Amino acid sequence: MEENDFVSIWLEESGNPAIEELTQLNLDVASNAVKTLANKGLSENDLAISLDINPDEVKRWLMGRHPFSIKTIKEISGILADYSTKPEGKQEI
Repeated sequence: MEENDFVSIWLEESGNPAIEELTQLNLDVASNAVKTLANKGLSENDLAISLDINPDEVKRWLMGRHPFSIKTIKEISGILADYSTKPEGKQEI
């Protein structure tokens, strides 16, 4: 693709709306996760166990240092929904 083509120029000037939307979704999921964990008395480690991933990865996600994939967003959203339907306190993992 030529460097000066219309699409490249437009993307450089206005950004990629799909990337901006995914970035906002990442921020929203991270914020919701932090709030839900706090409200339910859970830790980042509890979420990591539920997702079956390294706790450091969860920490990077929630601090905004690493983006979520669409698959991970769906998994986290499902787990947070499960947490929301259970009573306060430590959840079954």
